[in-house]
Amino acid sequence: MKVSEFLKLDDKELSDKLVELKRDLFFLRMQHTMNQLDNPTKITLTKRDIARVKTVIRQKELGIAGGAGK
Repeated sequence: MKVSEFLKLDDKELSDKLVELKRDLFFLRMQHTMNQLDNPTKITLTKRDIARVKTVIRQKELGIAGGAGK
């Protein structure tokens, strides 16, 4: 997802999305360990999405009107 999509979500949806992404990362790592993961770059993309969600949550805590490229 893009940052602009995360900015549209409210706090509850962001925290739910964070939990969902962490669960996905856990299962991706598990599949990778058992050599069942077809595309290992999914792990990296999921980590980046987690970082994006955490950044948006922190921006909202600080009251920063965040946007891409600012």
